[in-house]
Amino acid sequence: MSEPKNCHKKPLANPHSNHTGSSQSMAKTSAQATMHCLTGCVIGEVIGLVLGVALGWPVWLTITVAVILAYIFGFALAIPPIMRREKLTFSQTMKAIWLGEAISIGVMEVVMNGVDYWIGGIQAMSLSEPIFYIGLVVAIPAGFLAAWPVNYVLLKKEGAVLAN
Repeated sequence: MSEPKNCHKKPLANPHSNHTGSSQSMAKTSAQATMHCLTGCVIGEVIGLVLGVALGWPVWLTITVAVILAYIFGFALAIPPIMRREKLTFSQTMKAIWLGEAISIGVMEVVMNGVDYWIGGIQAMSLSEPIFYIGLVVAIPAGFLAAWPVNYVLLKKEGAVLAN
């Protein structure tokens, strides 16, 4: 992993440096990174979906707000731990993680919203409809399963820093 530009501190360490390099430990490490990423995504996604369905927004607006909030919460949960652990500034941390986080969150969001739309949860007329919750219950693990191999490859190539 290369050092962020203008960084006078030590190079950004792999946040999963305790792994042995085996496929099994890399799978576990990438699963942990994916779960961490999923946490932020789900917080933003659920807030966006609740707002959209409760306020009767069109599906496109609901998805747009949910995706924006997923990115905001995803990055908000990733940045502080890396800043503390690596003693980096906000800017240095963003330079180090933005691409990996953007890719991981993007994959999760495409799959989660696609699955939720296909099931009908995003199109629920109110939060009291069971289909809204069924959509979430199916979409969340689908997002995890879609992003896990992506994070595995990113970590394997050390092209991104994903906080655990």
